[in-house]
Amino acid sequence: MKDLRKEIDSIDRELADLLNRRLDVAKKIGAYKLARGIPVLDEKREKEKLQAFGEQFDEDRKKSGTRVMEAVMEVSRNYQKDKAFEYALLGSKLGHSFSPQVHMMLGGYEYGLIEMEEEELEGFFKDFPMKGISVTMPYKRKVMKYCDKISDHAKATNSVNTIVKNSDGTLSGYNTDYDGFRYTVERSGVRIRGEKCLILGSGGVSGTVKKVLEDLGAGEIVTVSRSGSDNYDNISKHEDAGIIVNATPVGMYPDTGSSPVDIEIFKNCKGIFDLIYNPLRSRLMLEGKDRGIPAFSGMHMLVAQAACACRLFTGEDHMDRIDGVCEQLEKDMENIVLIGMPGSGKTSIGRKLGEMTGKVFVDSDELIRSTFGRTAEEIIISEGEEAFRKKEMKVIDSAAKIGGRVIATGGGVVEREENRDPLRSNGRIVYIKRDLDKLSCEGRPISGARGTEVLYGERKDKYESWQDLTVENRDIDEVAENILEGLGYR
Repeated sequence: MKDLRKEIDSIDRELADLLNRRLDVAKKIGAYKLARGIPVLDEKREKEKLQAFGEQFDEDRKKSGTRVMEAVMEVSRNYQKDKAFEYALLGSKLGHSFSPQVHMMLGGYEYGLIEMEEEELEGFFKDFPMKGISVTMPYKRKVMKYCDKISDHAKATNSVNTIVKNSDGTLSGYNTDYDGFRYTVERSGVRIRGEKCLILGSGGVSGTVKKVLEDLGAGEIVTVSRSGSDNYDNISKHEDAGIIVNATPVGMYPDTGSSPVDIEIFKNCKGIFDLIYNPLRSRLMLEGKDRGIPAFSGMHMLVAQAACACRLFTGEDHMDRIDGVCEQLEKDMENIVLIGMPGSGKTSIGRKLGEMTGKVFVDSDELIRSTFGRTAEEIIISEGEEAFRKKEMKVIDSAAKIGGRVIATGGGVVEREENRDPLRSNGRIVYIKRDLDKLSCEGRPISGARGTEVLYGERKDKYESWQDLTVENRDIDEVAENILEGLGYR
């Protein structure tokens, strides 16, 4: 009996997990139906599902199985009604949005995602079902015609990104992107007054950026588009620009290796603002930082505009939480990247850090094996080091695009400068040092062929120039704690 009870307890845990997953999907279905005015109950579909479900049981269990499914469907219906989102983000493609997390952290309310085609907008706004929504591309201008009232900033920028349903049923449109971008610029400390400013992109948010820069006293403001009089082919005529704002999606996940312009031509540049927040540091930002130019992502804009929307939705002011939410999001999204000599302990330390932070641990050598079907050692022996390095670059580029990881790299990752920016885009790099006499060459053909001391001499400067933090490995637990403290996780 004891063993049977253990078995049934295990099955009950599986059932609970499955029901949780089903209710999560039911909530999304409820939001979809609410947004489109679709009734929760679909009698025809429920009847078909009950019949199909019952057919999966023996005849003597069919009635019991059907009754259970009826109960589950009733719970799902009620959950869809009770848990339908009152606030949400409206857009066309929202797969990688952080908005639900941001609004939950700021206001404590559930916040959904509504993906909708343009032809569905009119029906959605005809009987607006939400208390309030945020709006993202490509609908920031298209939704203006559905608003009964529009704020001054929304009129001035020709862009609405927040809509609130009033007590009389009318809709008011606002532009909290204005507040978000202004907050970012003022917080940065970069002087705008009198500076020539270059806005890359002429989409829905560029008008907002221009209005903020005007209000902060900017000098000449130039908007660069693909086909206008000021375009990317003749952008060099604006090489005297002091401020550059990227209002395009170029460089955004998953195409993180792209930059809209070559920052090298802007010798007078004093500040870069990239509205992208995924990755944490775009290629444009990294290139600017390498040249000593202050560069800022769109993270604070994202959270600040959400805080302003939250105030419009609920009447509660959470502006004092902006920096704290940004800091937490950045820690959650950030990769901890480990570099160092072969045998320095990167894999063991990486696993420990994964356990301590909840981040996913990734070993680049293991990714190479799973991707190419052979170990790093086998590839090096059969194809040579150059072929291996090319494969390693592909794996590094792919792995580094996803945040929230601890990444242990191969000892020779620094041999290719092209690996550095992908690793920096979402991560901070920790150099693991260890006494050379403790480094093993076993299973490491490059170390065996060239010798540990020679290899260290060739790579030492690269390790040091790449690192954000250097830690000596004498004890795994101790070094893991030192890394978390050094990176500000403690």
